[in-house]
Amino acid sequence: MNKLFRNKLALVGGAVLVLLSVVAVAAPWIAPYDPLAVSLPEALLPPSPAHWLGTDQLGRDVLSRLIYASRISLLIGFIAVGIAVVVGTTVGALAGFYGGRVDAVLMRLVDTLLSIPTIFLLLAVIALIGPSIQLIMAVIGLTGWMGVARLVRAEFLSLKEREFVLAARVIGASSWRLISRHLLPNAMAPVLVSATLGVGGAILTESVLSFLGLGVQPPTPSWGNILNEGRIALGVAWWLTLAPGMCIFVTVLSFNLLGEGIRERIARE
Repeated sequence: MNKLFRNKLALVGGAVLVLLSVVAVAAPWIAPYDPLAVSLPEALLPPSPAHWLGTDQLGRDVLSRLIYASRISLLIGFIAVGIAVVVGTTVGALAGFYGGRVDAVLMRLVDTLLSIPTIFLLLAVIALIGPSIQLIMAVIGLTGWMGVARLVRAEFLSLKEREFVLAARVIGASSWRLISRHLLPNAMAPVLVSATLGVGGAILTESVLSFLGLGVQPPTPSWGNILNEGRIALGVAWWLTLAPGMCIFVTVLSFNLLGEGIRERIARE
């Protein structure tokens, strides 16, 4: 952990994410206005002491909407990656541990899914079923587990030939005990890196879907749909696109910096 703290970029990324998490949790107490409150006489006001990031077309405070939107974006990112990690770890563990036909079938499934462009699959599923926050989390998670499966499989193929695993086999350890107590804990380091990077990717994917009108639906604020609403008034209200764009940029960059820091820390061990 001390080595991770010596990586200044990773430390900055982690600090930003901690601050963002605190803001998201404390949104009801720190947001200066109701994010859904409409005030047409105050529409499209530029940044000022009363509204630090201005207002949108309906007179809603942009800063308040961004603060509440952080809750949605982080929630979608963490849950989507959680789904991807659970599914990917399960598939990768089975493929790497049993090998043979099980490995061949599962890896061909992974290869098939990787050959399908993820964004088009997401758009097709959401367009057919209809957008909702729960569906977005599930679809992003269920289309993002293949990389985790490959990582876990590679780790299992390497670890199951180690002396401590062979010794556990000799004393009669069951397959479940070998996987859960010996192999899986030692295979989770690269999964942690992948998950950290994946949260940023999931937030970016949700923002793209919301920007296209197929993600989180108004009036619920998300960074993507705030950006989409600001696009309409880009010529007269630059703050409507700059503010959510910077939120997305800083958050994704912070997750990437933290993930790279963890990767370097693991590589040096």
